[in-house]
Order: sequence, then C-alpha cells, then structure tokens
Amino acid sequence: MVDGTARSGCAALASRDEALQRLRTVADAVLYEGYLLYPYRRSSPKNRVRWQFGVLTPREWAERDGPVAPGVSGSVDSWYQQTECLLRASGDARLRVTVRYLQLQRKQVERSTGDGGHRPVEELQVGADVHLTFDEAVPREAEIDVPLSHLLRGAHRTTVGSPGGAGTERLTGGAGRVVRRRDPVHAVTTVRAERLRDDGDGTALYRLRVRTENTGSMPDATVPRTQALRHALMATHTLIGGDGVEFRSLINPSEADERYARECRNVHTFPVLGGEPGRGDVVLSAPILLPDHPQVAPESPGDLHDAAEIDEILSLRTLLLTDEEKREARATDQRAADILDRVESMPPEMFARLHGAIRSLKPVTGAAATAQASPGTPDALPGPPPAAAPRGPAPWWQEGGDEGLSPTTDSVLVDGVSVAAGSAVRLRPAGRGADAQDMFLAGRTARVAAVFHDVDGSLHLAVTLDDDPAAELNTWYGRYLYFRPHELEPLTTAAHEGAPHGRP
Repeated sequence: MVDGTARSGCAALASRDEALQRLRTVADAVLYEGYLLYPYRRSSPKNRVRWQFGVLTPREWAERDGPVAPGVSGSVDSWYQQTECLLRASGDARLRVTVRYLQLQRKQVERSTGDGGHRPVEELQVGADVHLTFDEAVPREAEIDVPLSHLLRGAHRTTVGSPGGAGTERLTGGAGRVVRRRDPVHAVTTVRAERLRDDGDGTALYRLRVRTENTGSMPDATVPRTQALRHALMATHTLIGGDGVEFRSLINPSEADERYARECRNVHTFPVLGGEPGRGDVVLSAPILLPDHPQVAPESPGDLHDAAEIDEILSLRTLLLTDEEKREARATDQRAADILDRVESMPPEMFARLHGAIRSLKPVTGAAATAQASPGTPDALPGPPPAAAPRGPAPWWQEGGDEGLSPTTDSVLVDGVSVAAGSAVRLRPAGRGADAQDMFLAGRTARVAAVFHDVDGSLHLAVTLDDDPAAELNTWYGRYLYFRPHELEPLTTAAHEGAPHGRP
C-alpha cells in the first residue's frame, strides 16, 4: 500500500512537471511575442517601437502627469501586474510561482579612434561583417516555493529584480568593440491566499493573489519611454503550479465557482489553465489574451517572435529577403540570425507540414453539441441556435460541400424572427466567449449584409454599423463585423421588408 501510494504520488508529480514543461513553450512565445518582427531588421518601422506587452516601469514614470503623445497624458504602461486565480487544495499543499520577464540590454557599437579610445556609432563594418547598435533583452526568471498554509497566515514577499551589468566584446583586427550594458531592475512579487469554501473532503477552495511591482525609482519622470525601459520588466508573465493543488477555470467556471470567479481581480494580466484539457495542474498568467489550455502547434518548427502570425507565410517571406536585408537582420540581433539560419536550412517536408493540418473531420456530438445548441445555460459554449440551416449533402472538405449555400439570400431564425441580408438588428455580444473588441459595440444598431456558414456547421452574420461613416466603403471592400445569431437582437417582429430570403 505504501509502495502504491509512492508510485501514485510520483506519477502525479511527473504529470505536473510535464504539464509545466509544455506550458513553458507557450510562455516562451509570450516572452518573445513582438520582440523582433518580420523582416527582423533594425531599420524596419515596426521594430523601432518595441516592448508592447507586459511592460512594468517604475511607478513615478507610469503615473506621471506629463503628455505622452498629443492629447494623451499619463502612460499606457503600468508599474504593477496582479493575478488572482482559484484553486482547490489540501491542507499540506505547496505553491510554486515563477515570474518571468525580459531585462533590456543596450548593445552599443563603438569604433576605435586609433589612440586607444572608442567612439559610439550606429553601424560598423568589419570585413564582411556588419555590427549594429540595438536594444537586446536578457530573459529573467525568479521562483517562489512556499506552503499554502504560510500564505493563509500572511503575505509572502520575494525580490524578483535583476542587477545591472556590463560586458565588452572586442571586434576583429582592433576595429572597435561592442559594449553591452544593463541598468538594475528593482521589483518584488507578493503572494497571498484566502480560504473561500470548505469542500468537506479534506480540500477547500482558495483564491490566490500574485502581485508583481516595479519598485525602482525614477526621479525624472519626464524622460522618454526609451529611457524608462532600461529600468522596466518587459513581457512580464507568471507560471503557477504546485503539489496537492487543482486550479479552476476563470473562463468557464463551474456553477459552484462562478461567483468566486467573478470576484477575482486581474490587472494587466489574464490567467488561464495550462496542460491537458480537463486538468488543472498549472496556470499561465500572461499580458495577452489566451484560451484555457493554450498550445503551440506541433507543426511549428521554432519561434518567429510573432505567435499571432502563420509560420508558413513568415518563413516564405523570410526566404524572399534580399541578401542585403538578410545581412542587416543578422547584424541586428542574434535571435534574428537564428531565425534566418533555421528558415534557410528547413527541409521541404517541414515546409509541407507548415501548409496546414486538419485536427479532426468528425462532427461535434454528445455533450459538446448540446452545450453549443443551448447558449442560455451557465456552462454553455457560444454556438448557433438549434434552427441553424443544414449543410450541403457533401462534407465541407469535399467538392460540392458548399453547394446550395448563398450568404446573400440565406436566412436564420433569431428569437423567432427570420434574419437575412438587409435585416435591422441590435448588437448584443455574448458575456462569455465574445471578442473583447465586440464588447465596445454592445447596444449599437446595424444592418445584416450576409449569412455565412462555417466549416464546423455554425453560423456567423456579417453586419455593418448604422452610424459608421465608412460603412459604404467597407461594404465595397467586403469588410464586415461578424456576430453569431444569439448575439443579435432583431429590430422587427417579422422578417425585414424587402430583404431577400432563403432557407429558414
């Protein structure tokens, strides 16, 4: 019995470690998201304004009153980041919190003056090599391991900052040198927990709070952002795991957890479950929106520093860079050079994998289909109403699968009203699962332009806003806003007069 318990405990520990390791691949994509964008050259406009996500600057700079841009005061960057999540745990549970970020490192190229001195320059060519002045970054990581019982008695505070430093690289032939300098980053992370509910089986529900603050000082709050970044944490995010804990979803909480999930306050970060679906071993709290159980596609051969793009497109475009552009990219940053090397040496079969993958050709059945068809239930996933029109006789991936579908004439029942192209509606984005941008349009009136059938059998309605001055131009271009039927409120009690109708 003891041996069996030991094996079971080791298996659980191995499972958590494996889940954390898989999640680290996603966390690395978050860490370098936007670090350096295609075409990976310093001269590219998109690489002149950097460090867009998870930037924590000193408080004096983040809360300054001076103008940042015309008509804008204060800062878009914050000085702290706060995560609150839910977990079920036993009394002897331990929490492991890992805070990760980038520390700016200034790479300054200096030309030799011939008298033993050096002069800063933006560019220096030494033989066939080019060296460019650029802002690099050093990955930093701080780990906190603490019993849950300690967090219930009081907050646990840990220093997570990084010291400054400098290093010099001599260039061939005494032509010059590359000096890398880092200013110190001062930061602390505070972890605390509170008991919310006793579940009666030796476990209880807890709320965990992880708050990371930049505690550095900056007496002159009028300096430009480029200088403030030297004392900042960038791409800040948090990994949370532990022993004897099970994390709960805040995106799709159970009915028993829903009230507590609504009360969680997350500021400048968004926690999601990691690991395999159906499990709650680990949490990733990131400065970008992610779903529960995010994964890097197995077809992806390596990081391109833009997890929102398509690897195939970026790889092909990278191959099309001129020799001069590639030369500049290699001189810009070592990570850019690594991307070029990987893309140029990629075998044909790897490119074939990048072209796309079909995860499943099976229709949704069972409980998942019931949840999609019943959007009014607490744990339902957003989906089309039961009245959605059937698809063509052939599967969508076969020739003829879309025959009989006509976006400009098809209609769909919404609250008993037939809605088609030309119908007047009011936008009611779903409270759960809606796009963040769509929430800004709640209550606006619009007109339906088309009814589209997705390959998974669901429906989306393309609409144009009534008060959009560019509505006519967007219609000409075919640029619409898209909503599911249950996110629209018909403004007529019968089908809109004059609107074309197809299958009900």
